[in-house]
Amino acid sequence: MGVAHEVVAEAREIFLAHLGAAPALYKGKGDFATEADLAIEKLLRRRLEAATGIPVFGEEQGGTLNSEACWVVDPIDGTSNYSSGNPNCAILVSLLLRGEPVVAVTDIPLFRTQLSCHAGSPVLLNHEPLPPVDHTTAAAWQVGVGSVGSDDRQAFPASMRLGLLGALAEADLRPRISGSVGVDLAFVAQGVYQAAVSFSPYIWDNAAGVCLARSAGASVSAPDGSAWSPDSVGVVVGTAAAHEMVLGSMSSVRDTPTPGPN
Repeated sequence: MGVAHEVVAEAREIFLAHLGAAPALYKGKGDFATEADLAIEKLLRRRLEAATGIPVFGEEQGGTLNSEACWVVDPIDGTSNYSSGNPNCAILVSLLLRGEPVVAVTDIPLFRTQLSCHAGSPVLLNHEPLPPVDHTTAAAWQVGVGSVGSDDRQAFPASMRLGLLGALAEADLRPRISGSVGVDLAFVAQGVYQAAVSFSPYIWDNAAGVCLARSAGASVSAPDGSAWSPDSVGVVVGTAAAHEMVLGSMSSVRDTPTPGPN
């Protein structure tokens, strides 16, 4: 994990130096990368591969998700937040061995917060160990719900996501939308949120948070309650009680027919 800490520290300098950077590469409607995204991923690739010999799979420059061993990176999770100066944005780095995330670093520079772990060990907050999370230590029933409008819209259309917000509120949970999956998942491991829902189908959004949540003692699953895997579309993490409540809310929304036109 030491090399990941070192490389992320270098990446943080680029992140802070270019805060508020304008879009430099448009990838689709409402989706773009800044020069900082590109520079950070280039740094992460070069340094991680040189130090470990393990290939890198990243959001901006792709690669092959090696089934045996692979670093997975998102240079800036929450790029639109980053470009506008919103502090909910993070550098995400994880190491997968045979499809399981075993090392994770989620660095949230504008909160001066870094969460990291390796499988089987406590989560570190700024290099200091945290206690395991449960419903008595985590904040009062706040739940991060990612984004209402990001991919994957086919599996999780906007109507379903909006319905989930209402269902969570009815279950006495307090939904929060940060615009950064990485921040949401890390907040569960830190005890800021009781649970978080990712609708993202992308491994670079989810892997670090899955590793952190597991190391924190949180429950982790795919949104349908099945075991999470790198092929899962989205993820739900949380304290045991909150995780069960979120899955129940999602199930109720999925089972509710969508109203048709009058």
